[in-house]
Amino acid sequence: MRILAVFFMAVLGLLAINRAAQAAVTIDINLSTQSMHVTSGNGQSYSWPISSARAGFSTPRGYYRPQRLEAMHYSHKYHNSPMPHSIFFRGGYAIHGTGAVGQLGRPASHGCVRLSPGNAAQLFAMVRQEGGRIQISGSPLGSTRFAQTSHKRHGKAYASSHHRRSHYAAAQRHHRNNALAYAPSHRRHAAPVKTWQANPAAAYNAR
Repeated sequence: MRILAVFFMAVLGLLAINRAAQAAVTIDINLSTQSMHVTSGNGQSYSWPISSARAGFSTPRGYYRPQRLEAMHYSHKYHNSPMPHSIFFRGGYAIHGTGAVGQLGRPASHGCVRLSPGNAAQLFAMVRQEGGRIQISGSPLGSTRFAQTSHKRHGKAYASSHHRRSHYAAAQRHHRNNALAYAPSHRRHAAPVKTWQANPAAAYNAR
């Protein structure tokens, strides 16, 4: 009976762990669209704009769990900038609120994932109560646009250069094929050496 009771307790424990895992808040961050989709354990879902790393910085991609939560954190690395409702998921990287709400929807941070203060506070409370799973995928819009712009510029530069080279080559072929057209029909004969020695002016006029 004791063994059976232990077995049932173990099964109940596993079920409780499984329910807790299923109840964890799912945080899906898409760097391509600069958005976050959140699903709570009770089935409620939200979609919020974010700001991830701007050019010259990076936001790590992959799967993470919240490491620590701080209601108010100040960045020692970036001039003690306030980071309200921080959810740290990898070292110094965190999801947190920002006062720069006008930049949400495009890359603007040093690597953290920014949210509006209200959304950051709501997510903070949800994760503190239910736990969370974080997935970060995609590529920042700025990099994509830069790559597309660079590709277009490169294509235009190549086309322009190719046109100039083609035009120059055609001109060279035309010049070679029509070299006789540029030659005078009658050439003056250079003065003989003896004439040049006797009369330098005559040699000069013969050129």
